[in-house]
Amino acid sequence: MPVDGRELCSDWVWGVVGGQVGIYLESLSHLFVVDAVASVWNLTLHSELWESPGFTNPCLQLSTGCTLWQCERWQHSELGSTVHPGGEGGYCGLYPGHVPTSPLQKALLAVGSGVAALLDPYRHDSVAVLGETTGQLALRSLRDQMKRDPEGQSILQERPRIRLSTLDMSALGALPNGTLGREYLRFLQTNRVTPDSRLAVRFVDDEELAYVMQRYREVHDLLHTLLHMPTNMLGEVVVKWFEAAQTGLPMCMLGAALGPLRLSPRRLQPLVSTLVPWALRSGCNARCVLSVYYEQRWGQNLEELREELGIEPPPALRHRRGDPLQH
Repeated sequence: MPVDGRELCSDWVWGVVGGQVGIYLESLSHLFVVDAVASVWNLTLHSELWESPGFTNPCLQLSTGCTLWQCERWQHSELGSTVHPGGEGGYCGLYPGHVPTSPLQKALLAVGSGVAALLDPYRHDSVAVLGETTGQLALRSLRDQMKRDPEGQSILQERPRIRLSTLDMSALGALPNGTLGREYLRFLQTNRVTPDSRLAVRFVDDEELAYVMQRYREVHDLLHTLLHMPTNMLGEVVVKWFEAAQTGLPMCMLGAALGPLRLSPRRLQPLVSTLVPWALRSGCNARCVLSVYYEQRWGQNLEELREELGIEPPPALRHRRGDPLQH
């Protein structure tokens, strides 16, 4: 049954209006629109809901010219191993919410989302699409690093998720101060953020790599905790420099390079002189942060974990008074 894109709350809908690619995100009561020039390319979208028990994700069908990309129905656990259904239930694509796209489509989406992210770095929807459409090579490298690490291999096999439904907040709050779990909870409460705010992966055309991208998103707040960085622009830029060195994701490199343009001279000075060199050293020398099974380390002392991973003590810890990060 056809569904109007504006009725798909929190779902991406891609279309063309007047020869331009429109990037739409319906989130509760507002609709964002970002345009990228696409005068020689037509993209049409059809969405429909499979009327099967428990299925709520739209089936997206993208077509360009006379060539049609239509995903098949698959059935498996969320971001788990794929199994062709042959029975009732299921959904489109390689995993729930997957939208198959051609290289040309990915390029156009990357341009549109990149422009939107530059105009507003807090547009998490645009940043997410930019990461997915440009990160194929980096995601493969990260996946290979995880496979070479026993802990990382366990993560790829077990597919843990960091969400409110999987976290025991009471248990984290009962942990001693200075432990990973207690400091992570403090970070969430202080900055009023939730792990559930991370968008689902849509445009990665490999189910295992899609999980790697999802894992990267869900450990982002843990990296803030490890690096002792706030969620203001300066803190985000520092984390992006660390992530750029760690992951090689083009989206992280772009954010690290262009983010400082939005900072005041007062914040640029410590960023250039202290924070960026520290973030790059730590990112290059540290063990792959995606290979850490954080859910099994909540009770570990945070400073000991930093030392184990090869992350230098954060400058914000060495200079608490007058810390520009907190202003």
